[in-house]
Amino acid sequence: MAAARQFHAREGHLQVPRQHVEITGNGDGQQAAVKLGAWLDNTRRRAAKLNEERRTALDSLGMRW
Repeated sequence: MAAARQFHAREGHLQVPRQHVEITGNGDGQQAAVKLGAWLDNTRRRAAKLNEERRTALDSLGMRW
């Protein structure tokens, strides 16, 4: 979710290509590569199983379902 927020803050949308990898930092200098495009695509496919909190968070970022 942090990678999605980071992408949205930078790009202003959440239309992420499936192959996109987002580099995130966790505050202590460590970085991680998150396969954000694949994660969002899989999340869309499993939308019916998401809890309301997660769905609301993604909706606030402009998630295309």
